[in-house]
Amino acid sequence: IMLGILFAVLTLAAAALGCGVPAYPPAVSRVVGGEDARPYSWPWQVSPSGTVFQCMDFPTPLRVEESLLHTEWPLGSLRAYDHRYDIALIKLTEHVALSDKIKLACLPAAQSILSSNTACYVTGWGRLQTNGALPDDLQQGLLLVVDYATCSRPSWWGSTVKTNMVCAGGDGITSSCNGDSGGPLNCQNADGSWEVHGIVSFGSSLGCNYYRKPSVFTRVSAFDIVTVAS
Repeated sequence: IMLGILFAVLTLAAAALGCGVPAYPPAVSRVVGGEDARPYSWPWQVSPSGTVFQCMDFPTPLRVEESLLHTEWPLGSLRAYDHRYDIALIKLTEHVALSDKIKLACLPAAQSILSSNTACYVTGWGRLQTNGALPDDLQQGLLLVVDYATCSRPSWWGSTVKTNMVCAGGDGITSSCNGDSGGPLNCQNADGSWEVHGIVSFGSSLGCNYYRKPSVFTRVSAFDIVTVAS
């Protein structure tokens, strides 16, 4: 199983000063389907190189000091069929030098729940379609949040979806895909800053962009990341 490791160099609580504001704002629109992201417009996203617990590469190689799985994962075993705790933290061995191309992501308030049809963006280097090619450039895709009551219906994801997850998409057109695991679900606040509300966890085995099978994300606000990290 690939743990949903947040593709963020550093994250801060939503109230922290200066997080979630790119120097190069993303080109957001209601475009249907994925598209190339504006360079450096999601400056908290990184691309792991090799084994994610060994190094990270973008744009400066950084060593990982330690990793922390969610405490409810049984030690010595990874339950590939259970996505309830698809989250991990990594600690770097050195501080990251922030710049206009490397910035912090904001975290949402604890236990906050996105409203149905909230417009968010999933970003990643996953396949462009089922069994399709991998992109050279970072992709972004507009997804509308699907509330838990809808997403947990039998004709959608049923009992597979838990309350510590976020569903988004399901229109049969835009979704995360293979290779996007661990990527962020970016949602914009009224003040223009961006919060990472979700971490790509899983999608349908029937293929990407499957109708009524929205992308499923680990809900960041369900975990006390700030306390654990400190």
